[in-house]
Amino acid sequence: MARLRHPLATFFHLFFRVSAIVTYVGCDWFSRSFVGCFVTVLLLLSFDFWSVKNVTGRLMVGLRWWNQVDEDGKSHWIFEARKVSPNNITATEAEARIFWLGLIICPIIWIVFFFSTLFSLKLKWLALVIAGISLQAANLYGYILCKMGGESDISKAAASFLSQTVFQTACPRDFEKPGLEGLEIHKC
Repeated sequence: MARLRHPLATFFHLFFRVSAIVTYVGCDWFSRSFVGCFVTVLLLLSFDFWSVKNVTGRLMVGLRWWNQVDEDGKSHWIFEARKVSPNNITATEAEARIFWLGLIICPIIWIVFFFSTLFSLKLKWLALVIAGISLQAANLYGYILCKMGGESDISKAAASFLSQTVFQTACPRDFEKPGLEGLEIHKC
């Protein structure tokens, strides 16, 4: 495995996500207190959201996003990607894979929890599962827009990303690898 340039960030990128999922799954075994489990999982999800949005995304893949309100009260979404120079490579391929896999797999797990909670009629957990989906999906959505250069139409961004990836996989020597080159701050 490639050496990680930011091992602490990589650890916390996965720690809060996995801890929230494990705590949610094992809540009935660890404690009989619904409120205690609910608050614990919600805190872990919140720590995950903050750490991924503000720290690990910037360190592991050179991306960040935020909302800014101007003097007129108008809201602007800002998606930023650090330019990569040949001399200054900010993250390793392993870190980027860990980042994107964690960012994509965990919301899918929370969606499975949603249907499981719904079909097993454990409706008291539904608010927590929806919070998990919302926080995880917000980070995923923000980082996909960062990766795509702030393009506001997610269907175009996803199609562009998938077509680049498919063509790169099919003919790796004929196409450049999609990266952060040329991306700057984009306001939507």
